[in-house]
Amino acid sequence: MALFSKLFSKIRGGATSSADWDEIERSLIESDLGATNSAEIISLAKKVRAEDIESSVTAALTNWLSTKSRALSGNPGRVTTVLVVGVNGTGKTTSSAKLVSYLISNDKSVLLAAADTFRAAAIDQLQTWGERLNVPVIAGKADGDPASVAFDAIAAAQKTNVDYLVVDTAGRLHTNSGLMDELGKIRRVIEKVSPVDEVLLVVDATTGQNGIAQAKTFIESVAVTGLILTKMDGSAKGGIALAIERETGLPVKFVGTGESAGDFSPFDSASYLSGLLQA
Repeated sequence: MALFSKLFSKIRGGATSSADWDEIERSLIESDLGATNSAEIISLAKKVRAEDIESSVTAALTNWLSTKSRALSGNPGRVTTVLVVGVNGTGKTTSSAKLVSYLISNDKSVLLAAADTFRAAAIDQLQTWGERLNVPVIAGKADGDPASVAFDAIAAAQKTNVDYLVVDTAGRLHTNSGLMDELGKIRRVIEKVSPVDEVLLVVDATTGQNGIAQAKTFIESVAVTGLILTKMDGSAKGGIALAIERETGLPVKFVGTGESAGDFSPFDSASYLSGLLQA
């Protein structure tokens, strides 16, 4: 990505014109860093000596990253429940399946719940993933009650003593208060039996600043604990992870970079920053 290499090379090269600054700021904004964040970096760059530019920018960016744990919760002795939420089209159902695959690769037993009852295709998709991963899937009827599916799932998870229950919920517009309220109902039904440990919000990295706006609304409505950034395989612009963590204060916990189960990994903030900064 090397998002900041142009900034560094311009400043180290000597005199930087007004047009140069405008060009650099525009490139930062276009990389989904956001207008406010980009202006702040330009302001910082104008104040520091050329030899200090990289260390100063690195320090600023590091401070923008979330300080919250990126580790997925785990609770020896009881089921750890993870709700996966997000708007339509972000790759939420696929991310749920990839998360299951990741957990299995780390020697965890998992049960998957298809609580997206509004889309028959989503139920079929998860059941196909379940067969592929050899993981049981609890599903209800199309157009059924998602909270009922969630209740059946947590009961089955406890009965079979699995390590994790991953609940795929219906994609919903962040502006639809009725569907957002339904998420709260799913959570309450599960919590009558066992705690909900994680609520992971799936954000399409290619949607840029709109994705950040979506995230903020979900955070206000549901107790989101972390983010999954999808489509981080080159089509996304470099600044989105940095911008979304600064804006929300929440950690990116996983990134998806392709369609297969293996194209999913924990977010490495140090590696990410290094990629933004290196020439």
